[in-house]
Amino acid sequence: MTTIKSTQSLTSKDNLILIGTAKSDFSKHGLTKTESDFVSKQIKAEEHTININQYERRILIYIAEDKKNENLTLEAFRKAGNRACGVFNAAKAEQATLVDLIGNSAQTLAFAEGMALGNYQFIQLKKDAKKLTHSLKTILIHSKKVTAKEIENLQIVVDATEKARTLVNKPLNYLNAVQLAQEFEKLGKEAGFKVEVFNKAKITALKMGGLLAVNMGSIDPPTFTVMEYKPKNAVNKKPYMLVGKGVVYDTGGLSIKPTAGMADMKCDMAGSAAVGCTMYAIAKAKLPVHVIGLVPATDNRPGGNAYTNGDILTMFDGSTVEMLNADAEGRLILADALSYGKKYNPELAIDLATLTGAAAAAIGKYGIVAMGTADKKQFDALKQSGENVNERLVEFPMWEEYGDLLKTEIADMKNIGGPYAGAITAGKFLEKFTSYPWIHLDIAGPAFIDSAWDYKTKGGTGCGVRLLFDFLSNVKK
Repeated sequence: MTTIKSTQSLTSKDNLILIGTAKSDFSKHGLTKTESDFVSKQIKAEEHTININQYERRILIYIAEDKKNENLTLEAFRKAGNRACGVFNAAKAEQATLVDLIGNSAQTLAFAEGMALGNYQFIQLKKDAKKLTHSLKTILIHSKKVTAKEIENLQIVVDATEKARTLVNKPLNYLNAVQLAQEFEKLGKEAGFKVEVFNKAKITALKMGGLLAVNMGSIDPPTFTVMEYKPKNAVNKKPYMLVGKGVVYDTGGLSIKPTAGMADMKCDMAGSAAVGCTMYAIAKAKLPVHVIGLVPATDNRPGGNAYTNGDILTMFDGSTVEMLNADAEGRLILADALSYGKKYNPELAIDLATLTGAAAAAIGKYGIVAMGTADKKQFDALKQSGENVNERLVEFPMWEEYGDLLKTEIADMKNIGGPYAGAITAGKFLEKFTSYPWIHLDIAGPAFIDSAWDYKTKGGTGCGVRLLFDFLSNVKK
């Protein structure tokens, strides 16, 4: 974990990152005349990152980029922060001080965020993990504009995002459905929110037919986790509800995936990680908002008495589903959770799931496919949060005709819609199990990446945590 703190003092031995403009006076921070002249030449050449090696310390200068859009400018700062992280790790530095020379708290915080998130590693399962750990441990912020509360919240969000990354990166033999629920219990104890875990007996008693069916091929039991954060000063009368897909490993069941397609399927619980770690973040930050989190969890295997193509499933709400593709399992477990969530009469429900390859094919890792029944105001608020943190939403249509593709003669609906508009028909399937304002986020593209991409490290990205934290931070009465 990278620690982010405030500092009021600077010394001649500190590794520095000076955030300024072309007009800033950098000479006050220990640069020689030769170094100052070099900086001036680099600025005239329109270089934005200038690295000064003084042997005993590093001074990195970042000339603020104006992207003509504040959110794109903040993203440029995050990317620059990630590059700075690499510089200080290469120099084996344990600490760096970020000096705000332009008096802009949002930009300074974005730089620190990029540094901290780029510093994440998942190496805990390596024998020589200690030897491989990055040197950078602490980021100090020297600014007259950045407040202690802003730094505290940034630390919380970074920690929560990294916790989500770690959950996604853990393989099945370290994180089955029971262990995932136990991780949520730990998060609840640490941050101060309630966690209740339903075991298989209770799930069976509740007749959650979708979750039970997907679990039939596994020897490990399913879990259903209910999380609640309800502060006394909550600004909302009805709770916000977050629902996360918790398929801890997906073979495709009897509709088995090719070997290459299965390699990273430990990531199929990324939606649940986002939900649990968002609950952690909002409770840690003591946001004045009442939130419910629901996570149905299981692995999807072809073993034992695995559910078979053509089976008719009876869901939690009593409706029947003709199962025609065992690899379209995420919607089945989410359907039970969304139905169960009706008891809370939420102000808005948001589900997150690595649900379809179609979503990833449509927009890649660059954004989140979104759709739902929420009104424009709610959608716009979530979209704005997506722009704020650069986890952008692309809204897909939910026309009635897409629902027709789910019709079948022998059940109330089927679990696949055909070869076209797969992301949308999956959303239309979920819509059948809601009776409240709802937004579906298909994070199949950005949740897990095969190589580092700026401050998003290889593997789990923690997608959704920063988005939801920003959204819930802006909830008003």
